[in-house]
Amino acid sequence: MDPECSRLLPALCAVLVDPRQPVADDTCLEKLLDWFKTVTEAGPSLLLLQENPCLVELLFRVLKAHDPHPRVLSFSLRLAGLFAAQEDCFQYLQQGELLPMLFGEAGPLGGAAWTAPTVRSGWLQGLRSLAQHPSALLFLADCGAVDTIFSLQGDSSLFVASAAGQLLVHILALAMQSPAEGHPSPQGCDWPACAQKIVCHVEDSLHSTATPQVTQALNVLTTTFGHCHGPWTQGLWVRLSPLVACLLEKDPIPASHSLMDLLLSVARSPVGSSDCGLWETLAQTLSHLSPIQAGPLALGILKLQDCPQALKTQAFGVLLQPLACVLKAAAQSPGPPGFPEGATGDSMTVDTFLSSKSACVGLLCQALAHLELLQLLPQRPSPWPQAPLLRAAVAILRFCNGSAAPTSDVGGHLCAVLAGCVRVQRAALDFLGTLSQGTGPQELVTQVFAVLLEYLTSPDSSPTVLKKAFQATLRWLLGSPKAPSCCDLDPHTQLFLRELLPVLRKRLCSPCWEARDSGLEFLTQVTRHWGGQAAFRHALLASEVPELTRQLLRDPESYVRASAVTATGQLSSWGLYTTPTSPEHPEVQQESLFTELLHILSTDSEGFPRRAVMQVFTQWLKDGHADVAEDLEQFVARVLQVASRDLDWEVRAQGLELALVFLEQLLGHPGSRCPYAVALPEAAAPATLAQVLQALCRVQLFEFALRALFDCDRPVAQKSCDLLLFLRAKATPCGGPQEAGASPDVVSVEAALQRWQAGEQGQPLGELEPEAVMAVLRSMDLEGLRGTLAKSSDHIEKSPQSLLQDLLASVGVLGENEADCY
Repeated sequence: MDPECSRLLPALCAVLVDPRQPVADDTCLEKLLDWFKTVTEAGPSLLLLQENPCLVELLFRVLKAHDPHPRVLSFSLRLAGLFAAQEDCFQYLQQGELLPMLFGEAGPLGGAAWTAPTVRSGWLQGLRSLAQHPSALLFLADCGAVDTIFSLQGDSSLFVASAAGQLLVHILALAMQSPAEGHPSPQGCDWPACAQKIVCHVEDSLHSTATPQVTQALNVLTTTFGHCHGPWTQGLWVRLSPLVACLLEKDPIPASHSLMDLLLSVARSPVGSSDCGLWETLAQTLSHLSPIQAGPLALGILKLQDCPQALKTQAFGVLLQPLACVLKAAAQSPGPPGFPEGATGDSMTVDTFLSSKSACVGLLCQALAHLELLQLLPQRPSPWPQAPLLRAAVAILRFCNGSAAPTSDVGGHLCAVLAGCVRVQRAALDFLGTLSQGTGPQELVTQVFAVLLEYLTSPDSSPTVLKKAFQATLRWLLGSPKAPSCCDLDPHTQLFLRELLPVLRKRLCSPCWEARDSGLEFLTQVTRHWGGQAAFRHALLASEVPELTRQLLRDPESYVRASAVTATGQLSSWGLYTTPTSPEHPEVQQESLFTELLHILSTDSEGFPRRAVMQVFTQWLKDGHADVAEDLEQFVARVLQVASRDLDWEVRAQGLELALVFLEQLLGHPGSRCPYAVALPEAAAPATLAQVLQALCRVQLFEFALRALFDCDRPVAQKSCDLLLFLRAKATPCGGPQEAGASPDVVSVEAALQRWQAGEQGQPLGELEPEAVMAVLRSMDLEGLRGTLAKSSDHIEKSPQSLLQDLLASVGVLGENEADCY
C-alpha cells in the first residue's frame, strides 16, 4: 500500500465509526472496496492488517457500536470478507473471534440493522468473498450461516434473494472441489456434509407445494449446471431429475419459467450429452406447457447443438402453431397451410387466440420474434418453410389493416382483435423483412410488395409502423433479382418502383415529421445501393422526389433537415440531384448545392444538420465528387474555415477527418487509415512533399489542426494529434532544412501556440511557411501529448490517495488546501 494512503487510513477509519460524522455515500464506499480488493489481490492480506491495525480496530468498533449506520456495517462485512479470502488472514481474524461476531448469530443477524437490505446484502457478499478455502467451509457450518442463507432466498429484496441463491451455488461448488474431501463419488453417498445439506434443502424445496420455494430450488440448480461442470453434477442430476419430472404432473406446472431455464441449462452442460432421459423430459414439458409458455423453451431447444431430430421437429412445430392458426383462419379454401407435420394449429393455440386480446397479441408477437431469431441461426431447421411463413406474415398484416376476408369464426375474431394493433404490425414487418433473405414464388413476392405498399400508403400507419414498413421494403428491394439478360432490375421490381415513388413523394410532404424523416432515410439507402441502376435513375428523375428532398433542407424539424442533407448528398453523388438551371449557366446546379450545404453548416442552430453536412462533404472528398474536383483546395479551405468556428465538437472532429482524407489524397495514399500502423506507407518524394506542404498551408489546414490540438474537447484534440503525427511521420524521412529551426516564423508560431494553450484562441497564425511548421512539429512532444490525451480526464482524481483525501475533506478532517476535490 502507498505510504501516503497508510498515513490517511487511521483518520478515515475514525471517521467511519464516528456517529457524529456524516456517512460517506455508497459510491465512495464502493470505490474504497474496489481499492481494497486490488490491494489484497496484489499482496498478502495478513501483512496489510499487521501494518495497518486501524483496519481491524474499525471492524471491532463497528461491532461494538450501539446503532451502526447500515452503510458502514455493510461496508465492514464486505471488507472483512475480502481480508478473510486468504486462509492465513482468515486464521488471524479467527483468533480474535472477529469473524463469528460479524457473520455468526451473535453478529448483525439479531440486531435492528438487519432490517436494512444493504446490511443483508453486505453479509452475503462478505461470505461470498470469504468462502475461498476449506477453513471457510468449516466456519460456515459452525456458525450456522448456511441456514441463514436458506432463509434469505425468500428475501423481500430481489437483490438479496438472488445473491443468496448464487452464494449457495458457490458454497456447493467449493465443497465439491475441496482437496480435503478428496474426489467425491458422483453418486453422492460420500459428499461433504455442507454439500449434502444444500442438496437436501433443494430436495425439500422441490417437494414443497409453495411455488416460491420451488422457484428458489430451480434457480439454484440452473445456476449450478450453468457454472459447474465437474463429474459430481452428473450425480446431482440423477438424484434430482425425478423430482423435476414430477413437477410436470402438477396442474398448473409451478414455476414454469424457472423449470424451462433449468432444463435448458442442463441440456447445455456436459450432463445433457449423457442423459437420454433429459430429452424425454423436454418433450413432455413442451407438450404440457401452454403455447405462450412453450415458445421460449422451443426456441432454446432449437438453439442446442446436439439434440434429437424428433425433439427439434416438435419444438419447431410449437413455434409454427400460431402462424398455422393464422393461415387456417385466412384460407379462402380448405387445404394444408404448408408447414411441416406437427405444426398445425392445435386446440390450445386456438383457445389462446380466442381467450383475450392480450393473449392473442402476446402469442403472435412472441412467435414472430422467435422465428425471426431462428431464421438468422445456422442451426435453423431444414428445409425452411419459406413460402408458408411468407403467406402467414402477409395474412397477419392484412388482419391488422382490415384488408383480410376471413371465412371462419377464428378469422373474424382475429380481424376484430388485430385491427390497428401497432405491436403486431411492428413484429410482423420485422419478420417479413428478415424473410427477404430467402426466396419465394413470384406470386408470393408480389403479395409481399402489395401489402408493404398498402402500409406505406395508408394514413392509418403510425410513424413507427411506417418506419418498419420502409425498412422491410428496402430489404425486399435490395434482395430482388436482377434481370437475366442484363445487370438492371427485373421487370417486377421496376413496376413496384413506379408505384412506390409517388407514395414516397406523398410521405415527404406529410405533416408528421417522423414520416418525412423515415422517407428520407429510405431514399438515402435505396439511392446508395441503386444509384447506378438505369431503371431506378429513370424512375427517380421522372418523379418530384429530388426536388422535394431539396425543399426539406429548410424543414422546421432538425432531424428532418439532417436526413435531407444526407439524402441530397447521396443523390448528388450519383448525379441525381437536379435544380432549376438556365441554359447559359448549367454549372450553377452543383455550385448551388455546395453553397446551400455550406450555408447550413454556417447557420443552422441545431447540431444534427451540421454534422450531416460534414459527413456529406467528407464522403464527397473520398468519392472524388465532381464539385469537389473542380477546385479541391478551395473546397477544403471553405469547409475547414466554417468547421473550425463550430461550437459542436463532433463537427470539429469531422473537420479533422476531412483534413486527414485530403492529406492522404495529396500524399497518394487514399487508403491509409491508421497513422500508427506497424509499416507506414513510404514517404512521398521531397519535391512532392514540398508541394503537399504548400497546399496544406494554402487551405489553412495547419492552423485548423494546431488550434484543435488544444481543443477543450478531448476527442477533437486526439484526432488532431493523430493527424499531425501522421503528417510528421510522412515528412521526417525526407528531412528538411536544418536552418528552419532558427527561422523567425518559428518563434511567432510557437508564441501563438502558447497563447492558444493558455486559452487565448482569438489570434490567427497568419501566413505560414511549410518549413517553419514542420520545424515546430518536430520540436513538439506529440507522442507525450497522445499519451496524456489517452488517459481519462479524472485519472488523477481516481487515485486511492485522492479518494481518501476527498472522504476526509468532506467531514473537515483535512485542511482547506489538502483535499483533491473534483
